[in-house]
Amino acid sequence: MNAEGLVEVVLPGKVEPEGLEIRHGAVPAAGPGQVVIRMEATGVSFAEQQMRRGRYYDQPAFPFVPGYDLVGTVLTTGEGVEPGLAGTRVAALVKVGGWATHVLVDAADVVRVPDGIGAAEAETLVVNGITAWQMLHRKARVRTGQTIVVHGANGGVGSVLIQLAQAAGVKVIGTASARHHDALRERGVIPVDYRTEDVATRVRELAPGGVDAVFDHVGGRSVVGSWRLLAPGGTLVSYGSASTRDDKGSKQWPMLKLLGRVWLWNALPNRRRAYFFNIWAGRALTKNRFRARLHADLTQVFAALQRGDLTAQIAARLPLTHIADALRLAESGTVAGKIVLTP
Repeated sequence: MNAEGLVEVVLPGKVEPEGLEIRHGAVPAAGPGQVVIRMEATGVSFAEQQMRRGRYYDQPAFPFVPGYDLVGTVLTTGEGVEPGLAGTRVAALVKVGGWATHVLVDAADVVRVPDGIGAAEAETLVVNGITAWQMLHRKARVRTGQTIVVHGANGGVGSVLIQLAQAAGVKVIGTASARHHDALRERGVIPVDYRTEDVATRVRELAPGGVDAVFDHVGGRSVVGSWRLLAPGGTLVSYGSASTRDDKGSKQWPMLKLLGRVWLWNALPNRRRAYFFNIWAGRALTKNRFRARLHADLTQVFAALQRGDLTAQIAARLPLTHIADALRLAESGTVAGKIVLTP
C-alpha cells in the first residue's frame, strides 16, 4: 500500500463544470498484467466536454471518472509484468479514468515516453497525436505534393494535423476564426475564416480541381460541404460532431446520420472515399493488433516531436482540483492547443 492517497475527479451526472466532484481514496493495487501509473499530466479533450452533457456516444453510466488519456510514471507493476517498467514514464489512452492522481492500466496498453520529453508535452500528443497520425497516414494516406483542408486548424487535433501534414510535404488550407490566422500563417498554413468567408468558394480558388483530403470534426451539415471539396480520388475523414455539441435528444442520432452518409457516399461510383474515424475501431475484435498499431503510431508521433516536426501546444496548465476552471476554459473556444491538468 502506498502512503500517497488517491485524488480523482468524478462526473456525477449531467452537470455544469462546477458540479464535478473531487473524491479521495486509497491508491489502487496492480493486479496481474496491470500497472499503477502516478499521473503527471492528463488533459481536457472534446470527449469530456461531451460526456459532461451526457452526449458522448458510448460513455459509461454516471457516476464515473473522466479523462481520456494520461502521462505519468509507473509506480507499481502486477504479476506477469516486466518489473523494469517501474519508474519509467509512459503514456496511455484510456477513454475514461485519467482524471486521477493514480490510474490502473493494463501494461499492454502503455507506451514509453522517450527521454527528454516532458509529461505535459507528451500529454498534448496522446489522443490528439494518435488521431492525427492515423487519419493522415492510415486513412487519407497523404503523399508529398498533395493539398488538404483541415477544419479547426488551431484546435487540439487540428494543430497536430497541420504539422504532421507539412512534415510529409503536404500543402495545408486551414479553417479557423480570424484571431488564429497569424499563428497559422507562421506555420505555413493558408488560413480561411469560416465565419466571414464562404469556405467552399475560397477553397475552390486555392484548389480549382478540388483537394486530396478534408479532415472534418464539425459534423452535421459541414460534412456535406467537405465532401464537395474533394478532387476525384480524394478522401473525407470525419472525426466528430462538434456542431451538435449542445443539441438535445438522442446522442447516437448525429453519429448514425453521419455513418449513413459515409456509407452512401462510399457506395456511389464517384472515385472518392469517406471515413468516419473512431480511435477505438477494431479494439474489441483484434485487441493485439489494435495495441500494436497504437504503439507504433504514438511512437512515430513522439519521434516527430523529438525531430522538431511537431511542437507541443500547451494552452494552459491547471491542477486537477481546478477542473471546473479547466473545463470552462476548454469550452470557451478561445485557446489554441491542449489544456493540461497536473496533480
